[in-house]
Amino acid sequence: MPRPTAAQLAYGSCTVIFSTLAMLLLSQTSSSLGIVLITLSALALGLLVAMTVPLPKPAPSAAAPLVRERVPVQFETASVSASSAPEPVHEPAGP
Repeated sequence: MPRPTAAQLAYGSCTVIFSTLAMLLLSQTSSSLGIVLITLSALALGLLVAMTVPLPKPAPSAAAPLVRERVPVQFETASVSASSAPEPVHEPAGP
């Protein structure tokens, strides 16, 4: 498994902290079981957010240049014969 990036750590940590505070303030629970459930759900939410952050695309290295596929080029050879040669244009002589 690859190591988490700085963005994943930051988003996950902020999600855990802010969701824990929000749920504790909104639920106004004082029981230890409620606090444990809120904390565990905030950790799960933070893990979910951290794993869904898009990973950066790896940059192509300079040592390995892009290899392009070589496509064979076909040339049409047209044989020019006297019958297929264009006729010269004769302009009428001036007055």
